Amino acid sequence: MNIEEKIINAIKKYDTILIHRHMRPDPDAIGSQVGLAEILRKNFPEKKIYAVGKTVEGLSFLAQMDEVSDEVYKNALVIVTDTANTARISDERYKNGEMLIKIDHHPNDEPYGDLVYVDTGVSSCSELIMRFMTNQGLSLTDNAARLLYAGIVGDTGRFLYPATTAKTMLIASKLRSYRFDATRLMREMEQISFNVAKLSGFVFENLEVDTNGAGRVMITKEVLAKFGLSDYETSHIVSLPGQIENVESWGIFVEQPNGKFRVRLRSKEIAINEIAKRHNGGGHPLASGANAKDLAECEEIYREIQGILNN
Repeated sequence: MNIEEKIINAIKKYDTILIHRHMRPDPDAIGSQVGLAEILRKNFPEKKIYAVGKTVEGLSFLAQMDEVSDEVYKNALVIVTDTANTARISDERYKNGEMLIKIDHHPNDEPYGDLVYVDTGVSSCSELIMRFMTNQGLSLTDNAARLLYAGIVGDTGRFLYPATTAKTMLIASKLRSYRFDATRLMREMEQISFNVAKLSGFVFENLEVDTNGAGRVMITKEVLAKFGLSDYETSHIVSLPGQIENVESWGIFVEQPNGKFRVRLRSKEIAINEIAKRHNGGGHPLASGANAKDLAECEEIYREIQGILNN
């Protein structure tokens, strides 16, 4: 019995299923989580299916989370999508179910759960959910197709990133055959506020790049206050340095209210996820996140970026 068969058997066994994803979700986290919930509701209408997590800032156009009481977890199946390690799972009650399943496409550094379904060769967790659904003969709703399509588009950078394969394009094409407004969806995913647009100008003006293509931008609490933005909204500017031809790998350092820094790491070719792991983070080889306790650790991370490009 392969892993997909074990997962579908577990789904059939439980009357209550709660689906979690990671904190600070992106479109793939929401797409895979709520897309799977929609699929299970369609195919198992007798079951109680919930999508759980904290408020989705900036992604409310995709889906809303369900509110559930602690009692719901009793004798329930919990599935966590798109989350590499337990520290990043949104809502710690994921521990309270009877059985736990991990479905993910990040490096499997922490194989938590009773069943672990990880494939780093797919573009996104949404693509993995679509493959699972197809292999198990489950039917898809229009809204589930919309959610999975959003997840794939988000994690492939609109099909620009190396993880985009011919299979990814075939799956995206199949999803587009369902009835949802893809143009509107892309507009909702693409549009930014005027304040974020002004922050984009700040990024280009303040981007530091060394001779090997290592870049960094520091966004302090004062900068966020100046533009009237939250930490979440800085996600829109993370890819901007990559548009510059001589930038190869870069970090966006965003100061948090407590004085620590959230670090978003990106690279065009050379893996940077090992740097993230050394600084309380992780992720994909070319797109990861880390954390720095102070400016000194920010400097250390930047030196490490410079180091991998200087070899």
